Amino acid sequence: MNPGRHVHVLDATLRDGSHPMGHAFTAAQIAAVASGLDEAGLEYVEVAHGDGLGGSSINYGRSLLSDEEMLAAAGPVVRRGKLTALLLPGIGTQEDLEMAADHGVRVIRVATHVTEADIAEQHIGFTKKRGMEAFGFLMMGHMAPPEKVAEQALLFQSFGADVVYVADSAGTLLPDDVRARVAEVAAAVKVPVGFHAHNNLALAVANSVAALEAGASYVDGTCRGLGAGAGNAQLEVLTGVLDKLGYRTSIDFYKVMDVAEKVVGPMMKRPQVVNANALMMGYAGVYSSFLLFTARAAERFGVEARDILVELGRRRMVGGQEDMIIDVAYQLAQRKGADAP
Repeated sequence: MNPGRHVHVLDATLRDGSHPMGHAFTAAQIAAVASGLDEAGLEYVEVAHGDGLGGSSINYGRSLLSDEEMLAAAGPVVRRGKLTALLLPGIGTQEDLEMAADHGVRVIRVATHVTEADIAEQHIGFTKKRGMEAFGFLMMGHMAPPEKVAEQALLFQSFGADVVYVADSAGTLLPDDVRARVAEVAAAVKVPVGFHAHNNLALAVANSVAALEAGASYVDGTCRGLGAGAGNAQLEVLTGVLDKLGYRTSIDFYKVMDVAEKVVGPMMKRPQVVNANALMMGYAGVYSSFLLFTARAAERFGVEARDILVELGRRRMVGGQEDMIIDVAYQLAQRKGADAP
């Protein structure tokens, strides 16, 4: 467990937390959260649409503010930590990276499906060329065996990534699954390894600890767990657990609790809980950001959200296939009608 080992913690409240907020953070909210996190000692504060730079769209959800407006709100108050953004190739562009660099972003997390790291070479290269750090981010880590995840991590490293992340985007991995993937990656690459958890099976904090035990040195959290699906590893809880386990972080435990309780809590639309639909996402292995889309489709077509999620999991749907949620809901409604007496 390496007591005393330093763990780098990245906060994604203002990015992953955008999903349950309907991508409607205001500039004042962004500034308040980012300022509080910076004061609490977070090394990395990630700010973007939930689906990364360029994500504001009909397909992924329109954002109240542009990427530029969000970064302009956060940039001036993130003084000690590193302003961070996420980009998915095919959604974000070189122009988005230029804009991010101009607004003080120091780290870009380039995110791809766990088997598609090859599409990120140009984005990693341009990020580095602009003087920013580049983190490779392998989404939906459960959809490939450990050796395949390691192969893709090596690709990110070859492109110049400074850190490589394994992401449990569906919140479906069990601790042993996390250990297997992270250990394989850590043994393969020479750069640090990170882990991004979702809480659909109520294992986000436990899985983050499992990742550290397997060789990761970076983990993510969000205040109050605010994030897609049942949310992420709850930052203030994660901080306390890491402290009790003897790991060192840069975070002031009391200050981060205050940000979660006094700043983020009051702006949340609803408590971040593991309800039936979020649980089914983790059980079926469905991309966490599908939750609100699925709930709306279920109501529109008069079918159970759980049934939609099971079918999405069976079809192995991934981010970028949000349109399939409507198709599945429609097909289930047709089947329901045909089966009616």
